[in-house]
Amino acid sequence: MTLNLSLLTPNRIVWDSEVEEIVLSTNSGQIGILPNHASIATTIDIGILQTHLNNQWLTMALMDGFARIGNNEITISVNNAEKDSDIDPQEAQQTLEIAEANMKKAEGRRQKIEANLALRRARTRVEAVNPIS
Repeated sequence: MTLNLSLLTPNRIVWDSEVEEIVLSTNSGQIGILPNHASIATTIDIGILQTHLNNQWLTMALMDGFARIGNNEITISVNNAEKDSDIDPQEAQQTLEIAEANMKKAEGRRQKIEANLALRRARTRVEAVNPIS
């Protein structure tokens, strides 16, 4: 049995296909979704989405949004999403290093909030190309 996953951003459809299982980063932690999961709606945190199909895992970096799960259909709408294969590992690592430096230099509440968000996004992109097994 499978789930139909639709992953949408404001600009494009990133994924619209069947999967066997997903692991999703929500604001309250990671959740695993298998067929016949209870219906829920949840917010999506900056984090990793892992999809499982045909004995393979695909990893994607998600940037804030929400998900609706029910009747073996998952609809995820996020501000941005990148498949691991679309992320340049060197560029992602450089962006992370810059974000870490900017976090250290941040002054004032607004700068610290913006630097923290940039750092979380950069870490997620690096984690997407170097998933923790």
